[in-house]
Amino acid sequence: MDVLKEVENALSSAESPETALRSVCTLLREGVEHYDWVGFYMVEGDELVLGPYSGAPTEHVRIGFGEGICGQAAETGNVFVVQDVSKESNYLSCSPDVRSEIVLPIYDDGEIIGELDIDSHRISPFGDEDRKMLEKVCSMVAKTVRRCGNGKKHI
Repeated sequence: MDVLKEVENALSSAESPETALRSVCTLLREGVEHYDWVGFYMVEGDELVLGPYSGAPTEHVRIGFGEGICGQAAETGNVFVVQDVSKESNYLSCSPDVRSEIVLPIYDDGEIIGELDIDSHRISPFGDEDRKMLEKVCSMVAKTVRRCGNGKKHI
């Protein structure tokens, strides 16, 4: 399966941004073996608010900028790849099964509007291919949210 093509199709055919993002989460989680939790956090003020996701429920529905890996990514605007979360002092644990995480900011007109967060139950699963593909996904997501006239802060 060509994951990027599937994501593009899901984004172009969805009835709403929320439906589109939920489809993307499911496609990524089912399409990539080492993606065990896939979710979007959207920026509201100085917090990230959990949006659509695929995987086990999480108690982290609001994360302040600077808190945990997601909050650090939002605060700095950088991609974070953590190959072993047990080595991070600022990691917010969602599940004892999570071993690694990748977080990518989503930009619209130079402003962070959200993030794509992916957890894996494996240590060191994320490579350059993951990062490049997920950066493309984030770019497509930003265009979809903009195209749907949703504004910049939430879904």
